[in-house]
Amino acid sequence: MAIAAIEKLIIRLSRLPGVGRKTAQRYAYFILGMDREETVELANSLLEAADKVHPCPVCGMYTDLELCELCSDPRRTDAVICVVSEPKDVAAMEKTREFMGKYHVLFGSLSPMDGIGPSEIRINELVDRCKGGEIKELILATDPDAKGDVTAAYIAKLIKPLGITITRIARGIPIGGNLEYIDEITLQKALEGRREM
Repeated sequence: MAIAAIEKLIIRLSRLPGVGRKTAQRYAYFILGMDREETVELANSLLEAADKVHPCPVCGMYTDLELCELCSDPRRTDAVICVVSEPKDVAAMEKTREFMGKYHVLFGSLSPMDGIGPSEIRINELVDRCKGGEIKELILATDPDAKGDVTAAYIAKLIKPLGITITRIARGIPIGGNLEYIDEITLQKALEGRREM
């Protein structure tokens, strides 16, 4: 038996993070209530993003350019790299307007229980970047939870022999919190209060 179009839409929307069935249903009815032109524009935006957006080959941040705007910005220093778990964490850090270095997005955190080891996230790429000799400090801004701490400790162990200063953002961020939900003042203070690992 074929699934009705509206049910397919609800199922797809409910796969989004933080969206349960009721919210998905509400979104589906909202989308269906839009005029056709708006609906087509939304669908085209999704298709265009799927076709054109890709991870930056240097930092991993999403971009539709050859290099992302942050990596190609000449005002940013190559000497300091802020390591984050996900692209959304870059957006959170950028809200502080304090950090003028570059980023490295891991696309996850180490989680042996979930089968996520160093080769499943972008740790090898980070090590390669650090071997270039330009980087003086690595700021580990992974989430302040068990997975984030394990990831930070693992990276610190790998990078320390290269003579790079390794710092961890301060704990003004609640344990178990996600950077995406932290306000910019708290993130700014956490960045200022980072400590060497």
